[in-house]
Amino acid sequence: MSPRSTVQEKPESAAAELIPARGKACEVQVGRRVVRLTNLHKPFWPEEGITKGDLLRYYLSVSKWLLPHLRGRAMVMKRYPNGWKGPFFFMKRTPSGAPEWLKTCAIEHKSKSIIDFPIIDDEAALLWAVNLGCIDLNQWYGVCEDYNRPDYLHFDLDPVPGADFARVRQVALHVRDALARDGMKSYPKTTGSKGIHIYVPIVRGPLQKQVWTFAKWFAQTLEKRFPDLVTAEYRVAKRPAGRVLVDYNQNAWGRTLASVYSVRPKPGATVSAPVTWDEVEAGIEIGDFTLRNVPARLAELGDLYRPLVLNRGRFDLSKVM
Repeated sequence: MSPRSTVQEKPESAAAELIPARGKACEVQVGRRVVRLTNLHKPFWPEEGITKGDLLRYYLSVSKWLLPHLRGRAMVMKRYPNGWKGPFFFMKRTPSGAPEWLKTCAIEHKSKSIIDFPIIDDEAALLWAVNLGCIDLNQWYGVCEDYNRPDYLHFDLDPVPGADFARVRQVALHVRDALARDGMKSYPKTTGSKGIHIYVPIVRGPLQKQVWTFAKWFAQTLEKRFPDLVTAEYRVAKRPAGRVLVDYNQNAWGRTLASVYSVRPKPGATVSAPVTWDEVEAGIEIGDFTLRNVPARLAELGDLYRPLVLNRGRFDLSKVM
C-alpha cells in the first residue's frame, strides 16, 4: 500500500474506519473539511501495540459523546509528538499553519497579552488536534463568549503517597455526600491517572475566582471533618502522608483538567471515564477503562456526563456563597 492513502469521503458521523489500518499518512474528509493525518504508524504505546493511528481512531469513535463537552471552549494543547513516554510541551496559542476553518478563542491574560486558543468544535478540529500529538484534551472551564464564568465546579481527588485508590474512592463518597447536603448533584469520573474527578454543573454567573473560593472553603471544611482521610494542603511538602488531596486549586483561572473521555499518557492507555456512584461503591479501578474498551462502554451506556452539557438541573452556586 502506498504510504499516502487517497481521500476517503464519509459523513460527519463517520466512525473510526475513516482512518486506514495501514499506511503512514492519509487525508480524511469529514463533512466539507479535509484533514491530513501523519505518522499513523508511529508507536504511541509501544508496549501495548497502540499507534498514533489507533489514538486517532479512538477519538473519532467517541467524538459523538466527547464533542459536546469541548464545543465553544478554548483548548490548551499538551503535545506528545513521540508517544506517552516521550517529551511533551504545552501550547496555548494556535500554531501557524492551522487550517483556516479552525475556530479560535481570544483570551486576555494578566500580562494584557491576548492569546488565540484553538476551539475543538467538530470531528475535523478534533483530528487536527490529536494529529499534533495531543493525547489528552484540556478545555477551558467557561465557554469562549464568557470565559471568566465557568459552568461547572469540580474537585480533583489525588492520593498523597501512602494512600491507595481504595482511599480515593472512600473520599469521593464523602465529597458526594457533602455536596448533596448543599443540594448539589455530582458526577464522578476516573482521572485516568491516579485519582477521581468530581464535577458539579452550575448556573453560569459567579466569576472563576468566586468558584475557586467556594471550592477552597468546601475542601478545607471536608479536611476538618475527616482529618485522617482528607487534606486540602496545596503545598506538596506539607501534605500528610496517606491522605487524599481534595484539590480545589484546579478551579483557579486558566487551569484545566483532562476532559471526559481523554486518553491519558499513562501505562495501558487509560481513559478519564465517567462512572456511576454505584460503580465507585463497588470498587472500580483506574485500569478498568482504556482506549480499547471505552468506545464499547459508551455505545452501551451513553454519555454519563450528559448533565454537564444540559441547561436544566444546574445548581445555582450563588445560593451557598
